[in-house]
Amino acid sequence: MKEYRFGTMEKGRRNLITDVPGVLVGHCTLSEGNVQTGVTAILPHAGDIYHEKCIAASHVINGYGKSTGLVQINELGSIETPLILTNTLSAGEAFTACVEYMLEKNEGICRGEGSVNPVILECNDSFLNDIRGLHVKKEHVFEAIAAAKEDFELGSVGAGRGMICYGLKGGIGSASRIFEIAERQFTLGALVLTNFGSLSDLVICGDHIGRRLSGEEEDPKGSCIMVIATDAPVSSRQLARIARRAQSGLARTGGYTSGGSGEIVVAFTTANRLLMSEQIRHPEILSDSVLNPLLRAAVETVEEAIVRSMLEAETVTGRDGNKLVSIRELAGE
Repeated sequence: MKEYRFGTMEKGRRNLITDVPGVLVGHCTLSEGNVQTGVTAILPHAGDIYHEKCIAASHVINGYGKSTGLVQINELGSIETPLILTNTLSAGEAFTACVEYMLEKNEGICRGEGSVNPVILECNDSFLNDIRGLHVKKEHVFEAIAAAKEDFELGSVGAGRGMICYGLKGGIGSASRIFEIAERQFTLGALVLTNFGSLSDLVICGDHIGRRLSGEEEDPKGSCIMVIATDAPVSSRQLARIARRAQSGLARTGGYTSGGSGEIVVAFTTANRLLMSEQIRHPEILSDSVLNPLLRAAVETVEEAIVRSMLEAETVTGRDGNKLVSIRELAGE
């Protein structure tokens, strides 16, 4: 399979969302027979995120999904827990696990300091996974959080274990870009959970490879979760602008957001943490006139992350013998 060049911007050292300083990612993968699923946890930083919240925003491209926490993100402009990715029917278990994790770390929750807003994001992995068996348990969420680090695997791992992308094996993908504004260097990275599309629509860097790999046009189903992180000092309003550009990155790969697809974006910055003790803030915020590098980086990283979720994925056989083939295997590598 030929090498592809994604965009024009410089990549981060790892080409992962964790190139944004402080961001960590961990997986727990369940892979045995009919059980092909898991959990992926994204920690915006390794500190006390409840008392040092991160400015955030979300954008719903198409709302066929069961995510939690988005309403409060958009109302208050912040996140205060790890972001947990898993399968659709395990979103409730992940919510409870995230609550327990936060309660253990913060004695003031619902005792003088307000409640907590877990952010749970999901896709349906029922083709490969016995999703009705509810195999994801709280301990798997705890394991994914505990495993969070800067270097992490892509492809058929964590929440991506049972996912399908463009009719082939999908899963977890990530990419990053670095850029300068006012002689200061910043980073923006994306992590995606891919579970959408039909093979005939797949485009990689302008190459309509899907048409060569499949002569049939199928009904695209599924969802794509996109998480964008940056260390640039931007506001929640500006993060919403950045989040909306994720759709352009998805479209570059051939996705058009079908009616039964859940495309959801969460974006956050590690700059200007919101300290619960502060009553008046004087944050440093970029001017809207210099946001273009972040907007372009959002498009490039989401596009590359989606394709990497396929390139890094292995072939998986799961529920009732259902099989999803890696694009590298299909292309003859």
